[in-house]
Amino acid sequence: MSAPMQDAAGRFRSNPAAFAAALIVACIVVLSIAGPWFSPNGHDTLDWLHVAMRPGLPQAHWFGTDRLGRDLFVRTLVGTRVSLTVGLVASAVSLLVGIAYGAVAGYFGGRIDHLMMRVIEIISGLPLIFFVIFITVIFGRNIYLLFLSIGAVAWLTMARIVRGQTMSIRREEYIEAAVACGASPARIILRHVLPNLVGVVVVYATLSVPQIILFESFLSFLGLGIQEPSVSLGTLVADGAGELEAAPWMLLIPGAFLALLMLCLNLCGDGLRDALDVKEG
Repeated sequence: MSAPMQDAAGRFRSNPAAFAAALIVACIVVLSIAGPWFSPNGHDTLDWLHVAMRPGLPQAHWFGTDRLGRDLFVRTLVGTRVSLTVGLVASAVSLLVGIAYGAVAGYFGGRIDHLMMRVIEIISGLPLIFFVIFITVIFGRNIYLLFLSIGAVAWLTMARIVRGQTMSIRREEYIEAAVACGASPARIILRHVLPNLVGVVVVYATLSVPQIILFESFLSFLGLGIQEPSVSLGTLVADGAGELEAAPWMLLIPGAFLALLMLCLNLCGDGLRDALDVKEG
């Protein structure tokens, strides 16, 4: 590990809130992957003898069950895993599109930059949630399509950030030296511009994951996201909202997981921003 990265890691560890949040996120990830193996119940297994059972130990259903007798412990962990997967994959899609678009616009500048930024402004003025809903309704409710549709509308902020950073990097002497040596724009962007954007990209990726998870949860709450037999935290919250008075644990348990995940991911993002000394633009 290089000295700057060691310094950044030290600053991150010295931030107690961010470091604790990172540990909690790691525990949630491990629990969502390995936790269901410790339960004899499947996420879609029906137990008609224990319908709407309250949480408690040492019973078979630690977090209780829903109205169909499905184990809420396993369903919450599986839903957390699916929500994290959606957040990570859709964030990766948005980063790839945003970095490529912003780097090209920032490096070439001039009319190309003006045209590309006007395209972003036009897209930003559109109701993006209706765009995702439109794609979902037309092409079907497919989890892979959900990855692409959310990622395809989440790249705008990344493109703006990368454009601004690229315009600043373009003025550096080593970029001028590379141009003087005859390096092509593509080589300069790949070899000199993108490596200097790592800090910004890492911070934004950490902050974009909770936003995408929340967006997916909202779509699932509307019935346009993850569909049965798959489950996400959004679908669990939507199911539990209808049972708040009779069975509040069906809403409170997945809602608590979602709230804790959002809080910890945002704290991690803030801690990484401070550790990497990334300025908000």
